[in-house]
Amino acid sequence: MRIDVFTIFPAMVEGFAGLSLLGRARERGVLEVRVHDLRAGTDDPHRSVDDAPFGGGAGMVLRAEPIARVVEAVDAPRPLLLLGPGGRRLDQDRARELAAGGGFSLLCGRYEDVDHRVRAHLIDGELSVGDYVLAGGEVAAMVTLEAVGRLVPGVMGNEASADEESFAAGLLEYPQYTRPAEWRGRAVPEVLRSGDHARIARWRHAQALHRTVALRPDLIAARGGLSAAEAEALAEFPAAEGVAGPDSPDLRVGFLPQEVDG
Repeated sequence: MRIDVFTIFPAMVEGFAGLSLLGRARERGVLEVRVHDLRAGTDDPHRSVDDAPFGGGAGMVLRAEPIARVVEAVDAPRPLLLLGPGGRRLDQDRARELAAGGGFSLLCGRYEDVDHRVRAHLIDGELSVGDYVLAGGEVAAMVTLEAVGRLVPGVMGNEASADEESFAAGLLEYPQYTRPAEWRGRAVPEVLRSGDHARIARWRHAQALHRTVALRPDLIAARGGLSAAEAEALAEFPAAEGVAGPDSPDLRVGFLPQEVDG
């Protein structure tokens, strides 16, 4: 898969994409990330990419011509998505959709905005990483690279990992433990040391349900509530210690009766 990123801070994005999982995937040729400097599309000595907005107002606006020159010069993969608040929210489903395609491109805004003619005539859509304000699209581009890149086949060493993580099945991930088996008087749950893989799988599913009910009941509601089988799993395996976090209210009481099917 090829992902192109257009930015006035290419070193920021390039540095991130060269590290860890993404960096190794690029070295193996599984993932291709190309980062383009929008200043390459300028023709003045100062390499100016911005100008004051027509009509007045605070801040500066990214000019259309430098952006168009760079985008058109490299034959970037489509869709070309502007990172901005007007786009569809990046969630796990959207990340899967992007990972399933042949590639896409990201345009990082800066300052007050991009010239609206870019939005109207050059890009194919917008993508948002959340309802908050960033100084520019570079951090959002890095979030998108990580969320999508790790889902591309061959990027992760263990492909099953992506199927068991938070949001993969509409649930938060179950709690994880590693050695030592006892730490400061707190032991790893016995079931995880039992060697009974079927029981371990049931325990993990139950803990994922406990965490999601306690911390993200909206995810349970989006799934249409809990099934009878899931309610049985919760009854079979109590929540592990601290599964909802020390400061989180326990929302299980009064929640299950309304959500259990049948």
